[in-house]
Amino acid sequence: MSDSTITIIVKLFAAYQEAYGLSELSLNFPPQTPVKAVLDNLLKEHPELEQWRSVTRFGINFQFVDSDTPLKDGDEVVLIPPVSGG
Repeated sequence: MSDSTITIIVKLFAAYQEAYGLSELSLNFPPQTPVKAVLDNLLKEHPELEQWRSVTRFGINFQFVDSDTPLKDGDEVVLIPPVSGG
């Protein structure tokens, strides 16, 4: 791997998992890319998920983070859409 990219694992849940038919993805980004770029990437591939953009929260390595938090090589990212229940 070169210094110009980092590799992250994205854990998929709910609507994201349904759209991809997978529980996780491995993606490459430039270093210091904000975590919100992961969501941008997924929505580009699956525009039907756009409805979840404004309500999706982000987690990196089991901690909730702000959408501008920079990614580091090896990070595990979760996109957390709202979950209905009662």
